[in-house]
Amino acid sequence: MIYITGDTHANFNRFSTKNFPEQKEMTKDDSVIICGDFGGIWNYLYSDKTETYWLKWLEDKPFTILFVDGNHENFDRLSKEFKVVNYHGGKAHRIRSNIYHLMRGYVFEFEGKKFFTFGGASSHDIQDGILKIEDYSTLSDLVKDYNTRTRAGQMLRIDHISWWEKELPSYYEMQRGRRELEKVNYEVDYVITHCAPQDIVSYISHGYYKPDILTMYLGEIARELKFTKWYFGHYHNEQAIMDKFILHYDKIERII
Repeated sequence: MIYITGDTHANFNRFSTKNFPEQKEMTKDDSVIICGDFGGIWNYLYSDKTETYWLKWLEDKPFTILFVDGNHENFDRLSKEFKVVNYHGGKAHRIRSNIYHLMRGYVFEFEGKKFFTFGGASSHDIQDGILKIEDYSTLSDLVKDYNTRTRAGQMLRIDHISWWEKELPSYYEMQRGRRELEKVNYEVDYVITHCAPQDIVSYISHGYYKPDILTMYLGEIARELKFTKWYFGHYHNEQAIMDKFILHYDKIERII
């Protein structure tokens, strides 16, 4: 069995037995895929008590958790702290024994179906800037300025604390995605991303979200790729577009 859901942002209550009773019939061979903004790897430099508790709570679940990265992940820790492993035909960061980050630009095979994954997205809450630690005498000064300005209504994030440049892909990651798709002749069963191709973004946001390097790249992929369903998160809604592009937030849908 494979289920899919949208952003969790480190709030994993949707996976309680009460909210997700289907897990009673699941094993570690069954998976739930999160379409980005997992949020379980978020704390600044190391895992704190809360983060450790929830990762252990997820590890005790009878199923496997898979996620693509969103824009709200600690990319510094994700890339340095966790081992990259070969996993179902692609590469993944092994977070816990049953928690894996599916890396960008790989084709994975689960239950005999091919999944192309490509995480990342642009943050839309940084209109008033990105604060940098090196611009302040102390971390306390930075936090004080951040709190003052956000209380005044400004939309800010802090570099390497609540925002990471790696939220958008590198040239290498995009090229890898194309190489991996060429290996399967640009034909997969499912696509899992955090943001959507630009045409879909424009449709669901009525032009509010502007194009970026990733939405344009995904748009190019969408025009070339043969696929059954494309699942994504990021936009905090539930919506189906043309019955092929499926936006999820907190719903958990069984797809296999």
